[in-house]
Parts: sequence; C-alpha cells; structure tokens
Amino acid sequence: MINFLFKGLIRDRSRSFFPLIIITSIVAIIIFFSGFLNGIYNSLFFNTALVNSGHIKVVTHAYNLEYQLLPNDLALLESDKLINDLEEKYQDYMWTRRITFAGLLDVPDSNGETLMQSPVFGLGIDFLSNNSKQFKVWGIDDKITKGEIFSNKNEILLSERLAERLNVNPGNIVTFIGSTMDGAFSTYNFLVSGIFNLNLGPIDKDMMIVDIKGAEIALDMENASSEILGYEKNLFFDDKETVFMRNEYNIQFSDTTDVYRPFMLALRDSNQMSTIVDFSNVIMFIIMALFLIVVTLVLWNMGIMNGLRRYGEIGMRLAIGETKSHVFKSMIVESLMIGFLGSLFGTMIGISITSYLERVGLDYSKAIDSLNSSNFAMPNVFYPQVTSELFYIGFIPGILATVFGTMLAGRAIYSREMAQLFKELEA
Repeated sequence: MINFLFKGLIRDRSRSFFPLIIITSIVAIIIFFSGFLNGIYNSLFFNTALVNSGHIKVVTHAYNLEYQLLPNDLALLESDKLINDLEEKYQDYMWTRRITFAGLLDVPDSNGETLMQSPVFGLGIDFLSNNSKQFKVWGIDDKITKGEIFSNKNEILLSERLAERLNVNPGNIVTFIGSTMDGAFSTYNFLVSGIFNLNLGPIDKDMMIVDIKGAEIALDMENASSEILGYEKNLFFDDKETVFMRNEYNIQFSDTTDVYRPFMLALRDSNQMSTIVDFSNVIMFIIMALFLIVVTLVLWNMGIMNGLRRYGEIGMRLAIGETKSHVFKSMIVESLMIGFLGSLFGTMIGISITSYLERVGLDYSKAIDSLNSSNFAMPNVFYPQVTSELFYIGFIPGILATVFGTMLAGRAIYSREMAQLFKELEA
C-alpha cells in the first residue's frame, strides 16, 4: 500500500510538490530560527564569560567570599597541577589561568617624573604559552585599534579610553604600581604594544591586558592564579551542564575548615547572574514556543486545505466502491510521507544554513552602533549554534501538524452519503 501511494504522489505532483515545498521551507525556517536563538542566548553571556567568569571557574573558597576586593593573597597555588586535574576530569572544557588585579598606571615624562596617572584594572591572561587557545577565545586581533598584540611578557595592551586619558600610544613605557600577592609594594615597567576596544562600555574603560607571565613577575605570583577559568571547547554555554559540574566538583572539597580549598562556580553564580540566566531561559522558551505554535497552525491549515481541495477526488473514490476507512487511512499515510520527506529536506537545509553562519556569523555592528549607548555589553556579531535539538525539532510540526490537518479535513469523508455522491458526479 505504501509503495502504491508513494508512486501515486510522484506521478501526481499536484498532491505532493507544493505541500512538500511549503513543509521544507517552514521546517528550514524553524531550524534556522532555533539555531539563531541559541546563538543569541550564547552571545548574551559570552562577554561575561570572557572577562569575568568563564563558563565555569575555580577559585579558593576564601577568595570567593571577598572577590570584589581582588584578594590575590587568597589565590590558588600550584595552578598547573590543578589545571591538569581539571583537564583530565572535564575534557570537554579548556582550562586557563587568570590573574585579576588592580592598581595605578603611571606615565613618566622624559625625566622619569610622573606625567599622568590613572587607576587600572588588569587581566593577566595566558596568551603566549604553548597550545594556548586564548587568542581564539578572545579574538583579540580583531579588537586591536592601534599597534599590535604583545609578543613577550613585558608588553601590555591598554583599552582605548584608558590610553586616551593617559595620552599614551604604542611604544610608550608605563609603570604599574600595585601590591604583590604577599602585600608588598610593587612597581613594574611595561611597554605598550597596542590599544584595543572590546566594545563593552564601562567594562573595559580602565582595562589593561598582559600575558600571565608578566603578571606573575609584577605581582610575585609564580604558578599562582586568582582564578582558573573553564570554557566549553565550542564556546557554547550550557547552564545545566555547568551547574552539574559545580555540584559534582564541590562535593569532593567539602572540608569547611580549609578556607583555601578549591571552590567551583558556574557562570550563574558570578555577579548575581542567576536571575539573568533564569530570565533568559524563560524568554527564549516563550519565543520559541510561540514561533512553533504559529508555524504549526500554518502547516495544520495547509493539511486542511489540501484535504478539502481533494473533495471531488474523494467523492469519486467512494462512488466506485472504496471504503471510507480505506480512503481516510490512505490520506493519512500520504500526509505522513509528505510530512516526513518535507521535514527531512527542511532539516538538512536548515542545519546547512545554520552551520555555515555558525562559522562566519551575522554582523550586527551597524545596528548595535545605532543604539548610541555604551552601557550595554552587546556583541557585534551573532553566531547561530547547531545543537542536537535541531536534528529533530522540525519533525514535530512538520509531521504532526500536517497529519492532524489531514485528519480534520478527512472527517468530512464519514459525513458523505452515497446517494449524494452520484448527484455530485452527475453535476
């Protein structure tokens, strides 16, 4: 029966071609829209993960209690050993050291006297070590507006607004004034190699970026880290996974008498982000649910109209002796085949488009710039994300809505009387 109906659909394109095109198009749109929403969701939290928290991070318990003071005297020791343990246990994540610090940046004149000073927020990032993936994570090359990325531990990058305030350019020498891990007074000269702009509003207003080896020397923090940050290797944020990892890891280090024990934090635990994460989850669910309802109604309506359009054909089949139940079942099987093929083709097209844009991104820089606001840390490029749900989500409306529409239209079969059929045929 299925083979017979399939041949009939191929030979009579009026019954299959346009429904197939419509289902394929709508399912492809569903796949892309879902991937685009996933990309927006990921982008909303990427800047927070980039600068502050990673997708997940490890600090000492004491550091977490006073994190707003940047207490490097409570930093993690023997960081290399801890990173090796994390890489072995959580292989889907890349782990990197981070030293976060603050102090004064002093610009000397030709005589070595202070010309300008400004408070500075510094990030020591592992850029220059072998196999470091931080260049990929930060995309720092695209954010340099003057000069170039540093090539050794004695060079730094300054944010655009900090450089303008201090009136420094690439090639100038600046002096960092702060305190070491042990609380001693520290001064260290750095060469400004480049100026950057992260487009993060006030977040990067006073920012200085240095390789972690330079931060180690300036702050006397050899093999110590303020934080160890973890990023999912595809840079895709999964809130449920990070919460599970956090709970699992912290059970191992539950000795409350040890204030220096490693303590894992998910992104939602940083800077009161839990409310924003939960709110974003709800909003994304509502948007996707409404979109699926709309496209399901469209496909349902198409199934109804397709069934009603075949009113005369159904009457002819009943008149020549085909049973009502057989006609109804054959229509359902046909709609199943059309819905499945359309959903399959639509899924293939939708995933192909989403996969391509996942690599190249969608540039919204002009739209973001037109907002004329520096208070929102919005990314300029959105990258749709291919996730496992994209491989099946299109089949739900593609098949079910089409079949239900056909079933609703097919109810009319059972209300038609044989005597009336012959009158219709004579007419």
